[in-house]
Amino acid sequence: MTITIRDVAEAAGVSTATVSRALRGLPNVDETTRAKVKAVALSMDYVISPSASRLASGRTGSIGVVTPQVAGWYFSTVLSGVEAVLQQAGMDLLLMSVGDESSPVPRNLVAPRLNRRVDGVITIALAPQDAQLQSVLSLHLPTSLIGAAIAGVSTAGIDDVAAARTATQHLINLGHRRIAVITGAPPGEFFTAPHARYLGFTDLMREAGLAVDPALETRGYFTIAGAESAMTKLLAERERPTAVFAMSDEMAFGAMRSLRNHGLHPGRDVSVIGIDGHDMSELLDLTTVAQPVQELGGIAAEALMRQIRSDDGQVPTHVQVPTQLIVRGSTAPPAN
Repeated sequence: MTITIRDVAEAAGVSTATVSRALRGLPNVDETTRAKVKAVALSMDYVISPSASRLASGRTGSIGVVTPQVAGWYFSTVLSGVEAVLQQAGMDLLLMSVGDESSPVPRNLVAPRLNRRVDGVITIALAPQDAQLQSVLSLHLPTSLIGAAIAGVSTAGIDDVAAARTATQHLINLGHRRIAVITGAPPGEFFTAPHARYLGFTDLMREAGLAVDPALETRGYFTIAGAESAMTKLLAERERPTAVFAMSDEMAFGAMRSLRNHGLHPGRDVSVIGIDGHDMSELLDLTTVAQPVQELGGIAAEALMRQIRSDDGQVPTHVQVPTQLIVRGSTAPPAN
């Protein structure tokens, strides 16, 4: 006969929820009771099953992760950090990719699909005003945000304004004055990073007394192909830029490919800098403002787990991790 959690509960004289909490090491169980439950379970050769434990505790044992996409390096790297923490905690991951606002596919709200299926939610790079994020918050579940900041909700991210200022200052320090920018999505739509990084760029340019030339602003949509096209457009200008700030490393890769296709050398002919610290940035000799992307996923997941494990609620944590300028061969003083 199979021993169930109810059998252990009856033998120990406690509820099934108490058995579950005691055997899983969760708080709010008297140590004497915990020891008794463990002794009874051991004597009955009972091994707690995930399904029984979840039923007794009223939890699903799953965490929802809502992300605009999965294929991009940033998103997949963040997910690896989240997954490492959840795996250690014995939690399952329910991944929902919602696309962006330019997608031809309607963005159905994810909240109804998450309700009663997860114990908490992590969102990646959703802007505070985005309908998907607002629908998640309406569930009133433990929530942790990556790349966005909302009062009363745990967050993990970088200072995107400061990161952009660091990248721009590096180019200015090298002597560049005609600096182009390859942005991601249109400012204010979907992602928070493009708008913040654009502010960092433009503010520092003006502080340095340099013009922000609309002809030197173009969008790369956070893709290599998009940035390659954007760089080709910049090279068609009557007076091409001497340096380019790309808002992500992947867009910087596209800009560098365009330069090489036009017989130009990144750094020697046109300087290029990105943001991220992509795994390929060292191989491609890209100067970048690196951020600990995988660490962000881990920080957000740990904050969420603390909320879930606490019966009396946790004070939201707001973690801003530092970035680091890594100088390589794609940036140099202007050729002339």
